[in-house]
Amino acid sequence: MDLRDVDLNLLLVFAELMQEGSVSKAADSLGMSQPGMSNALNRLRALLGDELLTRTGRGMQPTPYAERLSGPVSEALRLLHDAINFEMTFEPESSTRNFTIAMTDIGEIDFLSNLMRMLGTVAPRVSISTVRKDAANLKDELEAGAVDLAVGWLPDLNAGIFQRRLASSQYVCTFRKGHPLDKGPISLDEFSRADHVVVIAANTGHMMAEQELERLGIRRNVRLRIPHFSAVGHILGETDLVATLPGRLVNRSMLPFELAWSPLPIGLDPIPLNVFWSAKYHRDPANQWLRKMMFDSFDARVPRLPPALAVPAAFPG
Repeated sequence: MDLRDVDLNLLLVFAELMQEGSVSKAADSLGMSQPGMSNALNRLRALLGDELLTRTGRGMQPTPYAERLSGPVSEALRLLHDAINFEMTFEPESSTRNFTIAMTDIGEIDFLSNLMRMLGTVAPRVSISTVRKDAANLKDELEAGAVDLAVGWLPDLNAGIFQRRLASSQYVCTFRKGHPLDKGPISLDEFSRADHVVVIAANTGHMMAEQELERLGIRRNVRLRIPHFSAVGHILGETDLVATLPGRLVNRSMLPFELAWSPLPIGLDPIPLNVFWSAKYHRDPANQWLRKMMFDSFDARVPRLPPALAVPAAFPG
């Protein structure tokens, strides 16, 4: 007999009949009418080629075939019930899982120290790997579970991807302390004539700021172009170059590299930073826990950006 020929609801009927030993009691237990239960029993008899239950002076009694079938059917139904109602859990205190987060080096500078401090307290054996992924394959890797979360401004991630705002960052003009521009607000002419280092970080929110400067027709004397943010603090601290950078990065860089900043002489909208995850893992306990850690560790940090440029550390999602 092929299982495709079996109405699985009939197995529920069979298990209940075997337990109750009565058509009327089995019907009440399953919320069926007695004629409906009798009809189901007749369908079972026709399907299995056995009477299954026979009427005797002691009530309905199972046939030898029904007795042999009863145990395996009940166990199969129990396993199916447990599988359907299984609730996944994640225990961070004992987990040894490695999570993968896609982010840029600016994200690593801004987020990871706080996240790792928190994980050291609540999940001491959990580890984190960061990767660089372009938008072309990031969606596929999120859906496959190869990447658990992505952080940044990624407008091309849409269908099948959840997102929540983590923060927003205002751009400023940054330079070393004692720089000729370290004197308060600077003019557009001073900004344009300065020697600039520009970070060319493709497929990131930072390129929105660069594109907006170009759209506004802002001319800069660009002396250096680099692909990463990690070297900017070193370069600015030891030269007279200036850079247009997000305030959150400046927060992290002012003290170690002795940097100063000035408001940009033109208005740039703050760049949003979002956390992205696949709809496939939206209810996955481990992914839910990691998202909570991202937001909790971020909220715990008090921005050091001066009030004139400060933006909220997190937005309700």
